[in-house]
Amino acid sequence: MGMVLTEEQQLLKDSARDFIEAKSPVTAFRALRDNDDPKGYSPDLWKEMVDLGWAGILIPEEFGGLDFGMQGLGLVLEEAGKTLTASPLVSTVLTCGSALMLGGTQAQKQEFLPKIAAGDVLMSLGLEENAHHAPTAISTKAEKSGDGYTISGKKTFVLDGHIANQLIVVARTGGTGEDINGITLFLVPTNAPGVSIQRTTMVDSRNAANIELNNVSVGADAVLGSVDGGTDLLEQVLDRARIGLAAEMLGSAQHVFDETLAYIKERKQFGVVIGQFQALQHRAAKMFTELELCRSVVMEALTAVDEKANNVPLLASLAKGKVSEAFHLIAREGVQMHGGVGMTDEYDVGLYLKRSAVVEQAFGGPRYHSDRYAQLEGF
Repeated sequence: MGMVLTEEQQLLKDSARDFIEAKSPVTAFRALRDNDDPKGYSPDLWKEMVDLGWAGILIPEEFGGLDFGMQGLGLVLEEAGKTLTASPLVSTVLTCGSALMLGGTQAQKQEFLPKIAAGDVLMSLGLEENAHHAPTAISTKAEKSGDGYTISGKKTFVLDGHIANQLIVVARTGGTGEDINGITLFLVPTNAPGVSIQRTTMVDSRNAANIELNNVSVGADAVLGSVDGGTDLLEQVLDRARIGLAAEMLGSAQHVFDETLAYIKERKQFGVVIGQFQALQHRAAKMFTELELCRSVVMEALTAVDEKANNVPLLASLAKGKVSEAFHLIAREGVQMHGGVGMTDEYDVGLYLKRSAVVEQAFGGPRYHSDRYAQLEGF
């Protein structure tokens, strides 16, 4: 993706912006939160997204998708991030859709990819078991049992876990501790005996769940990728998720900047518009330059995935780490530049402050990715 969008990409971005502004403004997110909606998203809105082809945006045409790639999905996620749109785009389409395309057998692809594209299935990745992102710190066990496996363990921060029909569970079939070997991914129906799901309330009102698996039986055909060798597949999936989340965060940060800029151009203090104060101008300029840098990083990372470049892991950590830091900065600057009212629920900027705190840590925060980036570069 170049710095200038193609005509097709610009059309997708414009249509996504118009649709989300009309059908999913921030007020819709507030309504879900204030009404304590049990699903945490609008199935009707999701159906309209599916009808637009967004659920199949990554999926090849042979499986009923649009095959528009990560660049296309990134543009949609950026627009969705501007209004904190609640949808299964990240969990089902970006994360689990990528897992199936990268590691699924032909039979698994034929079974699930058309269902994802048609909006007939919702999926979630069951990975995290600790307070901090640690992809190989897996204690969930999958033991050989007859022709299949028996899985037991607990997962936390499972995005959209409470609305999913199908899980992709990361379990250990060998090794201990944080061994990179011995990890396997399994397809597990949420209605399988032994699966217990409890919705959690995140501070930013994003959908997540805690999931417990107690002697859950699956067949050998539930294995996604290779037995004991799932780490490589998992990292590829996570890198796509990291880049997609970076695109979403970019949209959220852009919205905070736009709202803050509009506010300081109108708010008066001592008879003077506060946007005329040089100190605030400098802070706004810092926010702008951070956004432009993040935009370049995200666009490069999205392009690298579609072009199957060798440096995707490096760019994924760069994008997730950098945009997390920038969103953190911009959200807090937005609240401060709004003054006291920025801390009230009446103004939207506080919603983005909460979102920045949560999404910053999803799939690894700045410290995790700074360390990973250094290791990938040989340090």
